[in-house]
Amino acid sequence: MNKKNIESLKCKFKSIKTNSLKINIWLFLIAFSVFILCFLWLFQIVFLKSYYKSYKTEELDKAATELKESAALNNQIIEDIAERRDICIEIYGQNTYLSTISNKGCMEFGNRNFKVKQNFINSNRLEQHYTLINEKFENETLIYALKLDKDVYAFINASLEPLDSTITILSNQFIITTITVLILSLIIGYFISRKLSKPIIKISDEAKKLADGNFCADFNANSDIYEITELADSLKYAKEELSKTESLKRDLMANVSHDLKTPLTMIKAYAEMVRDLTYNNKEKREEDLNIIIKETDRLTLLVNDILDLSAAQSDNLNLNIEKIDLIKLINEVIKRFQILSEQENYKFIFNHPNKVIIHADYKRIYQVVYNLINNAINYTGSNKKVYIDIIEDKYKYIISIKDTGKGIKQEDLKHIWDKYYHSDKKHKRNNFGTGLGLSIVKNILQIHNYKYGVTSSDKGSIFYFEIPKDN
Repeated sequence: MNKKNIESLKCKFKSIKTNSLKINIWLFLIAFSVFILCFLWLFQIVFLKSYYKSYKTEELDKAATELKESAALNNQIIEDIAERRDICIEIYGQNTYLSTISNKGCMEFGNRNFKVKQNFINSNRLEQHYTLINEKFENETLIYALKLDKDVYAFINASLEPLDSTITILSNQFIITTITVLILSLIIGYFISRKLSKPIIKISDEAKKLADGNFCADFNANSDIYEITELADSLKYAKEELSKTESLKRDLMANVSHDLKTPLTMIKAYAEMVRDLTYNNKEKREEDLNIIIKETDRLTLLVNDILDLSAAQSDNLNLNIEKIDLIKLINEVIKRFQILSEQENYKFIFNHPNKVIIHADYKRIYQVVYNLINNAINYTGSNKKVYIDIIEDKYKYIISIKDTGKGIKQEDLKHIWDKYYHSDKKHKRNNFGTGLGLSIVKNILQIHNYKYGVTSSDKGSIFYFEIPKDN
């Protein structure tokens, strides 16, 4: 292998991220396989003798319990117990001798002077466990001696078969099994980790594109795993919303720039006209100066609306809660539009109960009502009617402002509260206001925790908000 190939391999190994999802899943699967194999090694090889001895001891204990619970003992009963438990039993007494001695490798108790038997009888104990070497078969034997009655004793024993050859066979078999399982774990683990990580890596790469402002990112994971599909769907939704936000941001910048540029252009143009042309003509000069003042007022209104919206959205809008006569407040707002009634025949129809007292921020609620009425004026029908209604129920007041225009498309209703939003996506300069009014209304009502909404048909739109009654 030449130097160039070695360097290429080094680069490939460096590019492998040891903390990547694919590597981690692969390692976890291998680790799990190793853990299972170790567990099997311990219980099938290392602890096999201990488990076998424990099992036989438990069988002796169960046989002893059955003997104690037997009403009458005979050869048939003890043979049945011995057969089921694979053990040998001898019942010994002054006038009793029952035995199941067979070719099971059990220790024989035929000699009355057998040391263990005699020691237990003389000890006056109720029960005792012994472990001895059966000289006949040269294997380990477990003995459980117990006293059944005054002069009746039971000696239960079980031979422990040599397990060395069995363990050796199992060990050799397990070595082959372990190697096979590890190889399979490496291969299967690789494909499983690849299947799980591939769609996530793809989603991650597409998310980076989205972070860089590329809204063409494709989050189709092509996975049948529920969580990955949910992640892909969530990112698709986020992409769509970010795309809308970016579009609205561009519209906002364009619209604010337009609304700032227009009055500034007008102010400059008329100021230059006064300076160069009409400074000697009093009537014309006054007319030009009035236009400059109006455009300045419009510019001030726009700046104030932007500041109010910014304060509301950053939660810096402090509320001054006070007792308010809502009917009086709305009448004050209507008076501000009185000039439209006089000059352009606008009609404001206000229906309300006899008395409506609430607790809220007067200045902000005034701003909400003003903006909603102003919006209705701009979009009402040819009859130039605006309806303001206060409906009272047991728990709240519902304030609604209705116009008689052509209405809003259903797909546009959820965006109508956005800054400068228009269904035709073209900026329309309102007769009164800045285009930020509904967005300001939304933020003020949210800060007050008031419910609000809009309904629309081809006969007009109704903007409403709810004020809870004081308890």
